[in-house]
Amino acid sequence: MDPTDAAPAAADITGRADLDVVLRRFYTAAFADPRIGPFFTEIAGTDLDVHLPRITDFWERALFRSADYRRNAFAPHAALQSARAMTAEDFGRWVQLWRATIDGLHRGPNAERAKAQGERIALTLHKRLAGADPELLRGEGTVGFVPLAALELRSMTV
Repeated sequence: MDPTDAAPAAADITGRADLDVVLRRFYTAAFADPRIGPFFTEIAGTDLDVHLPRITDFWERALFRSADYRRNAFAPHAALQSARAMTAEDFGRWVQLWRATIDGLHRGPNAERAKAQGERIALTLHKRLAGADPELLRGEGTVGFVPLAALELRSMTV
C-alpha cells in the first residue's frame, strides 16, 4: 500500500464543534442500543435537539472550562434510577459506546481526557445512584462491584 493512500491521522478534540459531532454520534448510537437506549427513549423521552446543547455545555466545561454549565447533572439520572435501576452493565455499555465514539473520531490528549472523564463520571454516578444497595452495585450476573475500567464490555467492539 502506498503511504499516501493511508487515512489521515485523526485530530484531537479542540472545542465545541468537535464535541457537537462526538455527542451527536454517541447519542445516535446510545438511543439505538438495545441495552441503554430505552433509558433515553422510553423512560426519559430524551429529545436530542433539546438535550444536545445542554450536554455539549457540560462536556465543554468538563474538558475546556469554557462553557457556563450550571445545571444539576445528577438529578435527571436520579429520576431515571427511580423509574428503572441502572446496573454496572448499563454504565459499562455507556462507557463502551462513549470510548468507541471518541476513538472513531479523534486522537490526542483531549480525546484521552474525554474518555477518562466519561469513565469517572459513569463510575461516580453509578456509585451515587446505587447507594447502599449491594444488588445495584453488583449488577446482573456479577460478583460484587467491578470497576468500569475492568469491565469486559469496555474492550468489546461496537
